Amino acid sequence: MDSTTVNKFRDSLKTFVEQVVSQHSPLRVTRRNGSDFVVMSAEDWERDQETLYVLQNTSLMRQIADSSTTHATRTGYAPTKEQLDEIVGV
Repeated sequence: MDSTTVNKFRDSLKTFVEQVVSQHSPLRVTRRNGSDFVVMSAEDWERDQETLYVLQNTSLMRQIADSSTTHATRTGYAPTKEQLDEIVGV
């Protein structure tokens, strides 16, 4: 993560915002009193919030683990040829 001072951030706000949004790279802004903050794009923040939701949801995590297991052992659901044809034909 890149870092800059609050003074440099203020002086080059537009440049830093463009960098954060276009490169999807958060920026740490340091302050003299030690209370740093991070600037990130709304898209990245929303993605992170969705990830945190899934990671904190034990039911979803269990489903993901079960799906991973059935996929690795090839014991999961297998659609019929007709179902695959319908999916592919869409």
